[in-house]
Amino acid sequence: MTIGPGRSNPLGATVFPDGINFSILSKNCSGVALLLFDHTEAARPSRVIELSPKINRTFYYWHVFVPDLKAGQLYGYRVKGPFIPKNGWRYDGDKVLLDPYAREVAVPKLFSHKAAAEPGDNTVAAMKSIVADPRGYDWEGDLPLNRPLSRSVIYELHVGGFTKHDNSGVTPEKRGTYAGLIEKIPYLLELGITAVELLPVFQFDPQDCAEGLTNYWGYCPVSFFAPHSGYSFAKEPLGPMREFRDMVKAMHRAGIEVILDVVFNHTAEGNNSGPTFCFRGLENGAYYILEEDKSLYANYTGCGNTLNANHAIVRRLIMDSLRYWVSVMHVDGFRFDLASVLSRDETGQPMENPPILWEIESDPALAGTKLIAEAWDAAGLYQVGSFVGERWVEWNGKFRDDVRGFFKGERGTAGKLASRFLASPDLYLHNDREPEQSINFVTCHDGFTLNDLVSYNEKHNEANLEGNRDGANDNMSWNCGVEGESADPEIERLRNRQVKNFLTINMLSLGVPMLLMGDEVRRTQRGNNNTYCQDNELAWFDWSLLNRHAGLHRFVQKLIALRLNFESSKEDLGLTLSQFLQRSKITWHGVRLQQPDWSEDAHTLAFTLSSLSGRRIFHFMANSYWQPLDFELPPATGEAEHSWRRMIDTFQEPPEDFQKWSDAPRLNGAHYAVQARSVVLLARLADAW
Repeated sequence: MTIGPGRSNPLGATVFPDGINFSILSKNCSGVALLLFDHTEAARPSRVIELSPKINRTFYYWHVFVPDLKAGQLYGYRVKGPFIPKNGWRYDGDKVLLDPYAREVAVPKLFSHKAAAEPGDNTVAAMKSIVADPRGYDWEGDLPLNRPLSRSVIYELHVGGFTKHDNSGVTPEKRGTYAGLIEKIPYLLELGITAVELLPVFQFDPQDCAEGLTNYWGYCPVSFFAPHSGYSFAKEPLGPMREFRDMVKAMHRAGIEVILDVVFNHTAEGNNSGPTFCFRGLENGAYYILEEDKSLYANYTGCGNTLNANHAIVRRLIMDSLRYWVSVMHVDGFRFDLASVLSRDETGQPMENPPILWEIESDPALAGTKLIAEAWDAAGLYQVGSFVGERWVEWNGKFRDDVRGFFKGERGTAGKLASRFLASPDLYLHNDREPEQSINFVTCHDGFTLNDLVSYNEKHNEANLEGNRDGANDNMSWNCGVEGESADPEIERLRNRQVKNFLTINMLSLGVPMLLMGDEVRRTQRGNNNTYCQDNELAWFDWSLLNRHAGLHRFVQKLIALRLNFESSKEDLGLTLSQFLQRSKITWHGVRLQQPDWSEDAHTLAFTLSSLSGRRIFHFMANSYWQPLDFELPPATGEAEHSWRRMIDTFQEPPEDFQKWSDAPRLNGAHYAVQARSVVLLARLADAW
């Protein structure tokens, strides 16, 4: 083969009819070698191509054209240079490095996180990049769905854990894969959700955890372009890309959007004693925020290092990655993990106008893409309600905390609950935002499941082998009187009621509701609130719960259907709950009409919603007190068709806990007894109907 000088643009490995162009960036190195491998398990490269600084370097870019290579070729780099940590330089010519722009990554059976962290050659234990050509896939007319957030219900799930259990009903070889997820689309449709938010699917380091465990969540990326190969049942080199696209296309055909949880705040390379996979061996001082002592990494993420997101090189990498996943992989949106990190400058200080955040917001290729921020970081920066930009929406951590506090019976939460129900105007109204600015959730992957929120007072993370020191200590949970599982039917009824209370508030509040995988059937992690390293039945979806908690599953189905197709009036029929609430008059009450109780000791909240036409009226009552309370009802005429009907009462057993309008029982009298720790929704037609 006669190799050519190649060219700097585009970065990565690009397929041409007569060969492959390779290009990477390294500013301060002294030499680069391209390594070609015949297979994933190769102990040494089949060919080493040393790049000439005179022929194969332009500015900071090293490039070469190798003829006759095709998609599927495995490759890596060795980059030589000074190892002077105090200057921020950590070049190591013994390590095989991934291409930051690789579209696929191969992981050998002998892969070793430890070998990448210790001195010496790690070729046999190193991940390898794979040349991939994204052209040629038949999308069959598929495009991102662009569903309005006002018509969205998000379901956060783990690609592997959703189908890995042997009772999932998925084809055995496809369990825990993108293909396995396709087989469960009918379940998602039956549940009624409109979008899946997938925990990280970028290639990650499965050994980034205590020895003997496996990193399960995937918040430890080694690549920002390659779909995680461990989620692909197709074992050929280019299988993960094809299989991921098949999943997206199948989701879109079912009307379900695909949102990716993306980690642009840190990588799996960790702190100064961590492994060298890619970025640190290419240009450490550009990719990471370093301390004043440049041998140390700033740690605003709690994961050992922090990406230097507003550096020009990293900014380009992030933008190229986002555009790739939208234009080539057809995803519908992104949830940015620890998004506040992206607002920090090269010294770690928060910026008023962070370039990367504005660039993401204003990029025309992302104009229709959903942008969701986890608006805080691990170093105390908390930006819920003040995140930069006009398009960004936010995980509303205040919603989670205040809803938990109310149903736990804490003081001073009634007024907060009212605000959260209305999409937190105390947080967002000053920004003149739509209600959908608030992504409402009570539980997510990080913390207790909904079942465990009502079953445990304390975390139980011993299985993580960190002495139960990991995970949040303040969960605002209540075990309903018994720590852990209980055979007491009264305890179980109370827990079911509390779960339904949380779900009802989440689904009936203004904003965008998000539901955690398995909460609809009371999935438990046995009190572990940090299952990042539990790739086992502790964290997987146990499908036997679907029969055990069929009544709760039905309740969630009905809630979602009510939210997306809210019963209003003839002229409003088909409006979502969000649209109806924005067109309604709201009147606040306590147990007495027109007398809302905003005191510190209040445990009740009630309000009446009247459509602008005045024809459809709803009355909501919540009692977090430990005794039943009689609530006054707004008056209704004596005509039977205009009396109040009880649609929801979380105290009732299925199916009486949720009934559609036509089947809902009519009420008599001027009061309704809301049982202890219960939520009730009544509806009636006004006389004019």
